[in-house]
Parts: sequence; C-alpha cells; structure tokens
Amino acid sequence: MSNLDFIYKRHSVRKFKEENVPVEDIKQIIEAATYAPSGKNVQNWHFVVITNKEKIEEIAKIVEKKNADLANSLANEDMKKRFTKFLRFSTVFRKAPVLVLVYTETSYKPTGLDVLKEIGASTDTLHDLLRTNPAIQNIGATMENLMLAATNMGYGTCWMTSSNYAAKEIEEFIGLDKEEYFLAAMTPIGVPDGELKSPPRKPVEDVLTIIE
Repeated sequence: MSNLDFIYKRHSVRKFKEENVPVEDIKQIIEAATYAPSGKNVQNWHFVVITNKEKIEEIAKIVEKKNADLANSLANEDMKKRFTKFLRFSTVFRKAPVLVLVYTETSYKPTGLDVLKEIGASTDTLHDLLRTNPAIQNIGATMENLMLAATNMGYGTCWMTSSNYAAKEIEEFIGLDKEEYFLAAMTPIGVPDGELKSPPRKPVEDVLTIIE
C-alpha cells in the first residue's frame, strides 16, 4: 500500500493558497503528463498553461457569461435552475495560480474501424467500436499522469469538463490556433488550502470481476 501513496494522496482540490507555482515545476508536471500511454503513440494532446491571474479570471467570466446566455434561452425554469445551480463549481479555477487547458484532436480511430467499413458492417457495429474512442482515452491517461505528478510535488488539481460548453469562447480568448484541436478538459494547479478529502469509493468487490 505504501508504494501507492502517491495515488491515494490525490484529491480534487478547489481552494488554493496565494502561492505561485514555479515554471520549472509546471514543466515537470507537463512532461510527466506526456509520458502517458497513447494509442499508436499519437500523443494527441496539447497543453495551454495560463499563469496570468487576470486572464484566468477572464476565462471564469467567459464561463459565467456563457452559462447565463444558455440559461436565459431556456423556457423550462426547472432546467434553468439545474443548469445554473452548480456554476460555481465550473469556475473554481479562478483563484488558482495556474490553469491548464488540455486540447486534443480525434483523427486517430479505433483499430479495425476501416475493416468494418470495408466489409459493410452495420451502423450499430461501427458505433459500438467508435464509442471506445481511443483518442479521448489518451487524454484521460495524460490527465491522470498530470494530476498524480502534481500531487507528488505537493500541488492540488481538479479534473474539470463542466466548462466545456464555453470552449469556443475560451479558445477565441486565448487565441489558440491549432486546427482540429478542441478543449477536452482543464485543471487548476496550486498549493491546496484547507483539509483534503475525497468522497468514499465503492468497495473493490463491487467493481471487480475475476475470471480464472
């Protein structure tokens, strides 16, 4: 168990101390992220790191504005309340000293897809293979590497996708020009402020099947 402490120390952190993260630490964290596995070694990730507090705050405001615009388009009041209720969780990065935006492209398709198309496989069969989405799995792997590396270096992170509905506006703001790439996830990075804890996990017996 002790050899895996770096995993159990990871928590979703939403409050950060007003301490800067050295550039060299950021580079080490991102380098660790790039050592994640990826299908056929496509490494279909790109990291945008923002350390300017004003720009991080502006991205939070972009998310808030997009949330309001979408909410105001809803006639269903219950849906509007549900959509706006958790907005604060979508902008917890605003007080972090670092915000990392993780971009990807999904041109890499599952092995066997071209074969199934060639033999005229059904739409359902193609869908079943496509939903494995290995390109996005790559991003899951690099995000986990990033967070575990940050944790091991004494920093907190929080895997976030709840702001993705404002991805276009965020991309326009930062001026990213990478064709076919889109925002997949983001995470703040900073020194945690306050007690660290995570919700309980399901018992291993509930999520494990062993076939002998």
